[in-house]
Amino acid sequence: MSESRTKAISDPVGNELASATGLRRLAEVVDRILGVVTELPAAALVVAEILILLTGVFTRYVLNDPLVWTDELASILFLWLAMLGAVIAMRRNAHMRLTFFVARLAPDARATLETIAAFATLAFVALLIVPAFDYAVHEAIVRTPALGLPGSVKSAAVATGLVLIFVIAAIRLISTSTSRQLAMAFALVAAIWCLLWLAQGSLRSIGNYNLVVFFVGLVGLCIAAGVPIAFAFGLATIAYLGLMGSTPLSVVVSRVEEGMGHLVLLSVPLFVFLGLLIELTGMARAMVAFLVALIGHVRGGLSYVLLGAIYLVSGISGSKAADMAAVAPILFPEMKRRGSKPGELVALLSTSAAMSETIPPSLVLITIGSVTNVSIAALFTGGLLPALVLAIILGILAGYRSRSEVIAGLRRAGGRDIALALLIALPALVLPFIIRAAVVEGVATATEVSTIGIVYSVLCGILIYRRFEIRRLASMLVDTAALTGAILLIIGCATAMAWALTQSGFSRDLAAMMAHVPGGKWGFIVLSIVVFVVLGSVLEGIPALVLFGPLLFPIARMLGVHEVHYAMIVILAMGIGLFAPPLGVGYYTACAIGRVDPDEGMGAIWPYLGALIVGLLIVAFVPWLSIGFL
Repeated sequence: MSESRTKAISDPVGNELASATGLRRLAEVVDRILGVVTELPAAALVVAEILILLTGVFTRYVLNDPLVWTDELASILFLWLAMLGAVIAMRRNAHMRLTFFVARLAPDARATLETIAAFATLAFVALLIVPAFDYAVHEAIVRTPALGLPGSVKSAAVATGLVLIFVIAAIRLISTSTSRQLAMAFALVAAIWCLLWLAQGSLRSIGNYNLVVFFVGLVGLCIAAGVPIAFAFGLATIAYLGLMGSTPLSVVVSRVEEGMGHLVLLSVPLFVFLGLLIELTGMARAMVAFLVALIGHVRGGLSYVLLGAIYLVSGISGSKAADMAAVAPILFPEMKRRGSKPGELVALLSTSAAMSETIPPSLVLITIGSVTNVSIAALFTGGLLPALVLAIILGILAGYRSRSEVIAGLRRAGGRDIALALLIALPALVLPFIIRAAVVEGVATATEVSTIGIVYSVLCGILIYRRFEIRRLASMLVDTAALTGAILLIIGCATAMAWALTQSGFSRDLAAMMAHVPGGKWGFIVLSIVVFVVLGSVLEGIPALVLFGPLLFPIARMLGVHEVHYAMIVILAMGIGLFAPPLGVGYYTACAIGRVDPDEGMGAIWPYLGALIVGLLIVAFVPWLSIGFL
């Protein structure tokens, strides 16, 4: 017997460790290959969507000879972009999830819970892979009206994405988990499933109260354990439909595809990319510099600049993270030099981002318009004044809290300096007006208008600001795809979950209950504010709107609440929850961007949140602010 073989037999632990190390190295190689296989096509798809929509705008508005196939092709490619983006987000661990509870555990417990969350994700994807392929095969008999392509060309995107997500989830488990953690995760997930299976009879006997078990208990358990929100929704939906009825899982796949495939949601990746462009080209910096020249010399001036900059930038980027990233690094150093405390800065940054949720072309406006069939053009028009009301109230509070700011030695900018800063910023300042005018005047739809902004920003960066780093474009395109996939997978799974709730009769029961809330429509509005503040904090904003918007908007209409007015109320309430500690993930995003310890802002943020609530109540009880210009 050879010496090496003798050593292997005599040292089984070392042999096992060597095998595990080899397996992990193989997993890392596969992961890198998947990175190339998914990121390059995803970046190319973002570019393709921009070109296709631009072609549609040009042929329709300029040549007056619209192409009938552009929307259809864009829709097909969009689903592929969304699924590849979801795969990239999975690889980057960028899917939205609640980490508040997990982060406070001891390292060993945290690692075990991470394994359980990854295993739960793997289970969800594994359950849907075969139904997804069955659905794609079934769709092959359907032909698209303009291009005559089989429907499976589009539907195959979901099946392909699920397979890739499964592989990445498996790689993560192999790479980061011990055999003991894997055994515990498998045992726990299997135990929960067996418990639900054994309790089928009892759950059926209690009628729709079993919804609490699946859509409150199971979803809450998954989210608290760190399972990404999209997969938590999906697991609860599969468990409910599989155990409480006989609905085939291919229906879940079709609902997910329907939720992700709304063409209006194509504006999500394009506005995300536009937000990255305004930072790349220096347009955001130019706007901030103009505001600093205008009012930066007064006490609290930089706080007003921050609010004004977020208001202006939100009208371009549509992404709160992009808004904060464009403004905070420019202003925070000088604000600290003037004596502002880091906690105060992150509190103002967080609440200014919450304030700007209704400023067009907010992704939230686009999302809620797509899931509730409210006119996006009307939402764009109605969102400006409510945000302005909240900005004014935040400005009053910020001015009061800046009364001890050090402004000695600050020089007021002269008229010439202000004029020069305005001249430099003017190309950037007009972009929000170009975007809104293009939609209102019918030049482009809400889906297409972002492409006009993209072309305009590229031209400004090259010809005016002389700042356009081509080498950064590839990473920006991949980042756009990843964020798009993370958002749209939530929308898709929430759509399936909302469908299951509707089939159960829950929406009818909810409508009956909400219609009889004491106080009529005003009682309904107050209850909606409370509900969406809580949901915005727990479900990270957009999922709350996607899940409950289709259920509550019909009730609002029945009670006489204008749909645009109601949209502003629930969006602002959701924003307050999203940026409210300790659960609101938006608050932690602001801390990361501002490089401030979250604990420093905990005490400072509450007066600002109180100001937002005052502003929200004004918007809620003065409908004209939302619908006066419709």
